[in-house]
Amino acid sequence: MKALVVVGGGGHGRELLDVVEAVNAVRPQFDLLGVLDDGTPDLEVLAACGVRHLGPVRLLAELDAQYVLGIGSPDARRVIDLAATEWGRVPATLVHPSAVVGRRVTLGPGTVVCGLASITTNVRTGRHVHLNIAATVAHDCRLGDYVTLAPGARLSGAVTAGEGSTIGTGAVVIQGCAVGAGTIVGAGAVVVRDLPADVVAVGVPARPRPSARNASGVP
Repeated sequence: MKALVVVGGGGHGRELLDVVEAVNAVRPQFDLLGVLDDGTPDLEVLAACGVRHLGPVRLLAELDAQYVLGIGSPDARRVIDLAATEWGRVPATLVHPSAVVGRRVTLGPGTVVCGLASITTNVRTGRHVHLNIAATVAHDCRLGDYVTLAPGARLSGAVTAGEGSTIGTGAVVIQGCAVGAGTIVGAGAVVVRDLPADVVAVGVPARPRPSARNASGVP
């Protein structure tokens, strides 16, 4: 059993607690120590999950444990990952038992594949990529570090998702398209041509807005 902490005590972090529980139900792998969070997570909700708030994220430097990042923001995952690497911590990779993972799939360190997600063949992910509930990734896709696929997002074959990009809930990226680093594809959008870096793209077909990411209304 490997000691494990979840970084992030909010809603997404609690979803990862469920993934850990499901993994352990099939074959015990992780001794879950608790969650680390710099904020004020709901202790009552965590207690109902049978999990303790251990303290701030910096305690990861002192814990002999693997970690997984239960944080939605790609930028925040990047910052914490860099610090954790300096502290000598090793990320865990989680795959929910109900997920489908095909042949020749390489999951980068810290990648999380949630329930009902599907990955077909010849797919590669970077560090701390999150495939949320029922997200799908088709053949020959390449997902850079810290990419997020929100629930129900769909990547067709040979899609490239640049580092830190986010594909919103129910969004679709058609075959062969590239989404630039840091770009956010809004919920329900359909990407039919390549998108540049650091834009917010919405609509059908998805069109980039020139506004800065921090003015987009997307956390």
